[in-house]
Amino acid sequence: MKKASKIFLTIILSLTGLCLGLLIISALSNLNLPQASAHPETLDEAELTRQAELFHLRQNVGDEVWSGWGTAELPVIAYNEGYAFLLGYPGQPPVGWLKVPAGTQRGSDWQILPAKTFEGQVIYFQPLSSGLYPENFAVQVGESWVSSLQTREWMEIQLSQTVRADLPGVLRSVFPYRLFIGLMLGGDDKYISAVAHESFHAWQGLTAPQKFSAAETAARLDERYPWESESLSQDWKAELQCLADMLRGENPAALLAQVRRFLEHRAARRQSAGLNTELIAYEQQREWLEGLARYAELEIWRQGGLSGYEPLPSTASLPHFDRYHGFENRWQQELDQMLRMYYDEGDGRFYYSGMAQAYLLDRLLPGWKQRAFEDGIWLETLLIEALK
Repeated sequence: MKKASKIFLTIILSLTGLCLGLLIISALSNLNLPQASAHPETLDEAELTRQAELFHLRQNVGDEVWSGWGTAELPVIAYNEGYAFLLGYPGQPPVGWLKVPAGTQRGSDWQILPAKTFEGQVIYFQPLSSGLYPENFAVQVGESWVSSLQTREWMEIQLSQTVRADLPGVLRSVFPYRLFIGLMLGGDDKYISAVAHESFHAWQGLTAPQKFSAAETAARLDERYPWESESLSQDWKAELQCLADMLRGENPAALLAQVRRFLEHRAARRQSAGLNTELIAYEQQREWLEGLARYAELEIWRQGGLSGYEPLPSTASLPHFDRYHGFENRWQQELDQMLRMYYDEGDGRFYYSGMAQAYLLDRLLPGWKQRAFEDGIWLETLLIEALK
């Protein structure tokens, strides 16, 4: 008995010592946690490599994702806490950028970034006024539709600062920020696909400006959507489960019947929740806008991992670039996360429900993308057509 107690005590003390050791290591690591971009006034080589790989990836396989997207001229804005950088812009850009769809003018004159080029072109930059960022979306610079996203470095810093602000004081110094950030943001493949997501928004705006504008304007209706309804959340849970089951399913013969049940469930959910025409349109528009962009984000990753694509040689210098080999893990994570979105208050669930419908249409309705940008055509509209 005494021997067993001694062994138990040894185990407890060892685990306690291990935990304390890990906390000390985490605290020491946090002492060097960046609080600002190392050189915010310029773009480092790693960021330029990520952006170049995005252009290379989209130009080579973008049309496999969506016809025309790969060959479209879509510049990029990368920004940090103090500066915005405009890459791939043809000619001299006009002042600042336009926030879309509001058309609000933001920013100042673009200047040429000294001693740096991008794909043989000059890079433009401008200092940012406090709080006036281009956002993670699409903007317009002159007549050009431009995607916009934080630099990877600033994204990591902002996330760590946000987490730190939300933690109780006792945990702030020992929380494993680096580990958490790595799990949340993933590697360079995920960042590149995130830039592709915003690039697809620019493509939507360029190709279907009125539909894009209406879908983004509809975001204001989130204040009227009954997120707090428990019965609606449970109905959404069943709906998302249905979508996940279909995407995981391996029986093509059963798919049409499953889609029919999904659409019936969706109609019943809306009737039970008392959603009016405007709120139903809100769902459809957000699925079109964000769901398709999520689809493009994932599908370009999948296409990049196929044997026919070769990333830029310079990507070998990126320490966390996996040449898109991790798509299957990302896909399973997406399906798992989709099942958790039923209780998310906000339009995040529409990213997943729209993405899932797009992948189902790939299986059921060849040529569906040719109609997806038409007015009045939504993803569920095309699923209904697939049943006929």
